[in-house]
Amino acid sequence: MRRFAFLICALAATGAAAQEPPALPARLAVDASAPSDIAVTIYRDEGRGGDPIDVRWVGGFAMISEVRQVTLPPGHSRIRFTGVAESMVAVSAIVTGLPGGTIEKNRNADLLSPAALVDGTLGNRVTITRTNPATGAEISESAVIRTRADGGLVLQTREGYEAVRCSGLPEGLTFDRVPEGLSSDPVFSVDTYSAAGGTHTVTLTYLATGFDWQANYVATFAEASREKDRTLELMAWLTVANGNGQSFPDAELMTVAGRINVTSDYEDLSDPPVARPLQLSCYPIGSTSRGTYPPPPAPPPPPPAPAPAMMADQIVVTGSRLRKAEMESAMAVTEVEAGEEALGDLKLYRVPVAVDVAAQSQKQVKFLTLDAVKGELMHTGRCVAEMEEALAGIELRSRNLETQGLGRSLPQGRIAVFEPSAHGPLLVAEDDMRDRAVGEDVEIVLSPDSAVIYACRPRGASSASDRDTALEAWRNAVAKGKWAAMEADVTNPTGEALRFELALGPASAIALRRASQKIAIYRGQQVLRIDVPAGATRRITWQMRDPNASESP
Repeated sequence: MRRFAFLICALAATGAAAQEPPALPARLAVDASAPSDIAVTIYRDEGRGGDPIDVRWVGGFAMISEVRQVTLPPGHSRIRFTGVAESMVAVSAIVTGLPGGTIEKNRNADLLSPAALVDGTLGNRVTITRTNPATGAEISESAVIRTRADGGLVLQTREGYEAVRCSGLPEGLTFDRVPEGLSSDPVFSVDTYSAAGGTHTVTLTYLATGFDWQANYVATFAEASREKDRTLELMAWLTVANGNGQSFPDAELMTVAGRINVTSDYEDLSDPPVARPLQLSCYPIGSTSRGTYPPPPAPPPPPPAPAPAMMADQIVVTGSRLRKAEMESAMAVTEVEAGEEALGDLKLYRVPVAVDVAAQSQKQVKFLTLDAVKGELMHTGRCVAEMEEALAGIELRSRNLETQGLGRSLPQGRIAVFEPSAHGPLLVAEDDMRDRAVGEDVEIVLSPDSAVIYACRPRGASSASDRDTALEAWRNAVAKGKWAAMEADVTNPTGEALRFELALGPASAIALRRASQKIAIYRGQQVLRIDVPAGATRRITWQMRDPNASESP
């Protein structure tokens, strides 16, 4: 019976041991080296529209790729990648080059800060040093942190418990070590396994928010003139922004133009680590052994805030990296231009030299220089039957073809147009430009108003006495789906001949016939174009009807 009972107990012990989960293997922390090769590919913020980039509020994202070296011990280990972007989307991170692959991914939640330092040392000893303001003598003693940093900071010394900064004496804390897991830079870590260990080259690739880019164009007319046909020089810059607190030195910089389908909210997924401040409260005033002290005198008013740093708004222009001999000769200097590559239906612009994508800053790199772009000045107006006289706008038009001096994909951005003068180039217009593919029309609004006057009206309403009668007859004809006669006068008071374009409406809304000028289609609108000599007035006539109204007798 004793032998049988012993066997049952042994089986029960064996069964209990079999149900316990196996112990996790110990993981040795290993730090990866600093990145040796960095590539930053920036996708612009499509929701920003034509607004300029604000480096304090950057809404795009980037794909970052870093090549690092790591030496692994045999067995399980945890690799720490220090200095990743604070806005890293950890779920998107991929590490390649590890012999055992990736077992687990982690992201530090706290950066090294006063609050994190206190919380990580809770229950451990620190050194507190006080300075007597009367004698200047410093006295140091050992203390134990007894509270977290989310309120007041209470220490225990030989004389009792006391709140820091409440004795009325200048004092400071000294920590012997940094708690494990804290770093001044964001850290991403992965767990892996290597049977033999060794040194490996790994690549960390991830998405990060807080990046953006846009194109900035500068167009300069070849000569000052009011002629219809114009030639201009066009130069374009890639303006890239990094709103993170981390820099990416000597990086291969690329930007992607075009709209991509993004369904994830990367800002919510990024979850950047926090550097928490230390909040100090005085309760009780003084210490439990010495009694309370009167409150210390009010501190002097803070000094005025320093001027904001220029780093956030500074734009650094990147040129080619030149040897000293090349810098001494202006003729040998060559400018950097980003190359254009096809990326499916998108366009990728690659900067041919390594650049520094600095923290909290913007940078510009030239990506386009065209010396002889052909354009045409077009005065424009829109016809409304009841309108009074109006001023025509001015547009500079071209077509994105090599025959016009273009033939390149033009990403959206801002464009500034300059006119030469005796005092140097003068700014004449600024406009937004959307993405323009090869073969598309390109137009730049130079001015919404000009000296050119035009007026649309039903035929026969040229005098004030006939206007009401003609308008009423026109309305009745349009309501019945009948043809109504229209006319427009265009007056050019300038000293140069010009071309005027009158927009009448889409073919789905207005049917036209018997026009004095050839009917053309531009951007979905039916238009009539006419050349107007200097100081002259020209008339355009046509008939129109509503194609959606049933014609009645």
